[in-house]
Amino acid sequence: MTVNGVLSVLLDIFRQPSIIVALISLIGLSIQRKSGSDIFKGTVRTLVGFLVLAAGAGVVSNSLSPFGDMFQHAFHVQGVVPNNEAIVGQVLLEYGSAAALIFFFGMIVNVFLAATTQFKFIYLSGHVAFYMAAMIAVIFGVAGFSTWQVVLWGSIAQGLVMTMSPAIVQPFMKKVTGTDDVALGHTGGAGIALSGLVATLTQSKSKPSKSTEDIRFPSGLGFLRDTTVIVALSMGVIYVVVALFAGGSYIESQLSDGQNFIIFAVMQAATFSAGVFIILAGVRVVLAEIVPAFKGISERLVKNAKPALDVPITFTFAPNAVLIGFLSSFTGGIVGMVIMAVSGTAIIIPGVVAHFMTGAASGVIGNGAGGRRGAVLGAFTNGLAITFLPLLLLPVLGDVGLSNSTFSDADYGVVGLIFGHLAGAGGQIAVVVGLVVSVILVYGSSLVMRGRAKRRTDAVLAPEADREPENATR
Repeated sequence: MTVNGVLSVLLDIFRQPSIIVALISLIGLSIQRKSGSDIFKGTVRTLVGFLVLAAGAGVVSNSLSPFGDMFQHAFHVQGVVPNNEAIVGQVLLEYGSAAALIFFFGMIVNVFLAATTQFKFIYLSGHVAFYMAAMIAVIFGVAGFSTWQVVLWGSIAQGLVMTMSPAIVQPFMKKVTGTDDVALGHTGGAGIALSGLVATLTQSKSKPSKSTEDIRFPSGLGFLRDTTVIVALSMGVIYVVVALFAGGSYIESQLSDGQNFIIFAVMQAATFSAGVFIILAGVRVVLAEIVPAFKGISERLVKNAKPALDVPITFTFAPNAVLIGFLSSFTGGIVGMVIMAVSGTAIIIPGVVAHFMTGAASGVIGNGAGGRRGAVLGAFTNGLAITFLPLLLLPVLGDVGLSNSTFSDADYGVVGLIFGHLAGAGGQIAVVVGLVVSVILVYGSSLVMRGRAKRRTDAVLAPEADREPENATR
């Protein structure tokens, strides 16, 4: 085979994100000196799992397409559903290889920052980290960077996000868990931290709010804790309501090929839920191979590292706050949708998955910082944040922003808006300068934290040093 032939094959490999992710698993398992059988099994499972993820993303995207048509026909506005799995499915078609490489090298940057700064957080929520890598690939691609530049600068941005997102939530996590041993690693970090801040500000020192855990919910509402069930039911209601407004004649003549419009709406909602289920199954397979291998490597490199885990890690600390947080966040999403409808902008439909996951965590964090009042108001604020941030994010996503879905959680909005507007204001140079400044701020903050920690240690040791030995006067 000629040199050009070899390069062509390599190029084809790196155009397949599923192969890249499988290679990441292969490298990680090989470094840990696993047996040949384990390496082969892990690599194949990763490859198949990623293909399952991609297939599920296709199912979700296909179910959203008629929904967008129904919504626009019914209300004469653009209806956008924030759903990470759906939008990632569309992103992978054009930016899949870059996203996979950013995901991998971003983890390395995360470990390096954790090893060299006071921010000792190793981000282990691989699925949302991959979704963040996909969004960063879009933002930097739209900014005009070449492929290698997208991967280089995108990996630095990814590593910064994976390091700092857990850091801003950690003060509130310590209140919830009572320790500093575990952190929260999720792309809803900014909204969840905001909920903790709101809960703290609204807490009354003279009359503190009681905990949500003093409330007793009817056992019949327990199904609301199951993500698959709540996605199917909630999306079913949303699809049917929109179908009623769109009208049976339009749906049956234009979308359903004569099938009853209510049945069509219900089946599309069920298909949406099935797609999410498939994606999550694929993600679990992929992460079951990659994350443990990467975790083992990072633990050898970073002293006193704190694992940053997915939002369900918070659920056991305040189960009632989980339900309260979801309902409050979803209410915030509905209020935001009404405001958008009145304002005449594109309308962000409340994304059930985002409101359940980040809303639940916001409820737990809010309860820890401000009791029941904090849980309600904090999660409500998160609901508003993940409604308006996706709206503001749409223009910086290029052609991807024209689809019927978008990224849902707060970190996507914050990171996307920062780099998207930097690119819009000053082009590629502004983006690179922004990254350099961010790195400087991280290391500067780390030095300040290290100095404070040293002063606290010196203050504790000083009285013992000043104390005379017992035999000094004898």
